[in-house]
Amino acid sequence: MDKENCTAVTGFILLGFSDGPELRVFLFLLFLSIYGVTVWGNLGMIALIQVSSGLHTPMYFFLSHLSFVDFCYSTTITLKMLANILNEDRAISFLECTVQFYLFCTFGVTEVVLLAVMAYDRFVAICDPLLYMVTMSRNLCVELVSCCYLNGTVCSVIHLCLALQIPSYRSNVINHFFCDLPPLLSLACSDVTVNQLVLYIVATFNEVITIVVILTSYLFILITILRMHSAEGRCKAFSTCASHLAAIAVLQGTILFIYCRPHSGNSMDTDKVATVFYTVVIPMVNPLIYSLRNKDVKEALRKVVNSKILS
Repeated sequence: MDKENCTAVTGFILLGFSDGPELRVFLFLLFLSIYGVTVWGNLGMIALIQVSSGLHTPMYFFLSHLSFVDFCYSTTITLKMLANILNEDRAISFLECTVQFYLFCTFGVTEVVLLAVMAYDRFVAICDPLLYMVTMSRNLCVELVSCCYLNGTVCSVIHLCLALQIPSYRSNVINHFFCDLPPLLSLACSDVTVNQLVLYIVATFNEVITIVVILTSYLFILITILRMHSAEGRCKAFSTCASHLAAIAVLQGTILFIYCRPHSGNSMDTDKVATVFYTVVIPMVNPLIYSLRNKDVKEALRKVVNSKILS
């Protein structure tokens, strides 16, 4: 590698999606609309769960944290992306880039583990309903959620510490719409084999463990559903589980595609499109998939609206 082109950087330039003015306006309006729905859906869900005593159960405790995580990491990515779509200057300081990556990685890993915890919660609720509230005690729920955040934080710190040891870069132009680790490592002048290996190991470990927990939980749920005598109950349960698994499959599939495979020089554009799904789209649809299709949530929302009207 040509060492003469390697320098320490104080900031980066995010290329984003397109330089065409017509497409930029379209993308801005599209992502702004998606972000608006994301904010409304996730913050609204958190508020509804807090004010509705009927939703103070383990399932909705986990859902409130899922909404919080979705809101946080979508905000971490989308606000800067929207600003860069409109501005000619797409610069981001080294500190901003570091903070963005840290927050994104923390909340992203937290969500992956949290989805596995939620699958286990559904397994207990459906397969052992009589002992559900005893098994999923308040203390256990808090401990599980704390472990999700702790895992996300630890993974982020590991990647961040290794990335901060990179002394110089051959370019400050990142072919992405946010500061993600793979495109950053591709610009490094020094040997980043350790960084790439740790990224692959950590991502694969988290993915394998969570996928095993999710598939095992839903396998037992499926067996329990098939034993139901009510055809209506089976159809309802199948519909709910299918929508949950669809959202999980999109999230886990894109993460596996981006972080758990060898990278080629021509893969960045494909990665950007795939990344949109789990950074922008998934946080928007999660409230719809996990909550707004639920009759308990609809009933709680109806009571809140009626109480506001009557007051």
